Amino acid sequence: MLYRKMPENGDELSILGFGCMRLASKEDGSIDEERATRQVHYAIDHGVNYVDTAWPYHMGESEPFLGRALANGYREKVKLATKLPSWLIERREDMDKFLNAQLEKLNTDHIDYYLIHALVGGLWDSVEKLGVADFLDKAKADGRIRNAGFSFHGAGEDFTRIVDVCDWDFCQIQYNFLDEKNQAGTKGLEYAASKGLGVIIMEPLRGGNLTKTVPQAVKEIWDEAPIKRSPAEWALRWVWNHPEVTVVLSGMNEEEHIQENLRIAEQAYPNSLAETELQLVKKVEQKYRELMKVGCTGCQYCMPCPAGVNIPLCFEQYNNLYLVDNPDEERFMYAARLGGAVGLGEPEFASMCVQCGQCLEKCPQHIDIPTMLESVVEELEGPDFEQRVAMAREMFKRT
Repeated sequence: MLYRKMPENGDELSILGFGCMRLASKEDGSIDEERATRQVHYAIDHGVNYVDTAWPYHMGESEPFLGRALANGYREKVKLATKLPSWLIERREDMDKFLNAQLEKLNTDHIDYYLIHALVGGLWDSVEKLGVADFLDKAKADGRIRNAGFSFHGAGEDFTRIVDVCDWDFCQIQYNFLDEKNQAGTKGLEYAASKGLGVIIMEPLRGGNLTKTVPQAVKEIWDEAPIKRSPAEWALRWVWNHPEVTVVLSGMNEEEHIQENLRIAEQAYPNSLAETELQLVKKVEQKYRELMKVGCTGCQYCMPCPAGVNIPLCFEQYNNLYLVDNPDEERFMYAARLGGAVGLGEPEFASMCVQCGQCLEKCPQHIDIPTMLESVVEELEGPDFEQRVAMAREMFKRT
């Protein structure tokens, strides 16, 4: 495992962090606690020393899970990060209420890296007026938190002003080879580093979209490389190639993915990719932009939908329609997955959208969700849709 130093305090942090937003889960969506605990322990035993969670992850169960998983000496082996749910703050005292509850959930007396969660410009203005700077100063002074930072999902101009207004120790941004100009982007990464902030990276694989379904046209570009790497390795190595990056978070929930990421994290030095390799990644980026329809990362911030639409899954299937070579299969899988055939649950179709707009203010990617859902309906539902849904439910019922 390679380590990089946090500029403000000198902490040596593993370049790979364990993100706890997408833990191993059971069929009903609840955390598979036995398996997830084994995975967290395995990662820590092999050098990972930064673990990240948040109040809403896994419907509020991620923090209590970690409180149990980090027992028996594992808490002392890691730097623990969690986040203040900024959108739920109405009064200054709410900040202390949430932090104290998180300390109890996590079974710890301090948070090593505490973030103001999911900031955009307007949300920052709100919590700033309520006294968040005073809250952070006092929480650091009384030892409940060790380092103060923020995670960001807004526009670039808001990022720089938030960096400048507080005495931050670190920040967390979305960054991958498709997001160089999105949100904070490369400019934000370099600006934060120039101000002495450690930078934690989230969504290096764009919610798995850069690795789950790799189009044939993209595979052919990766195959041009003289050094053969998996799509995940290319994407992670690209992020770690930036010396400004301190830690890259990965939402690891498959044993083979954990092992692969640990192997890559033994080799991913800054500035280690050749110019020809960087040009290859750029070529892949351009091909993805030609193919993808929605920039959704599957973060789930838009959920739950009041009308029952599974927005991230709708967009995943919509992108898959253009990323694979068998569109008819994807149309069937849309009917099966969104029609409740898998598990015989309730329908979650895009056509159930009532255009209420609640999702718009929640989306970190600023996607026009209602409009894009109309496109999903047009291309993935259609005149034979009910027949596909019935066929899928019957098939999964038999199996």
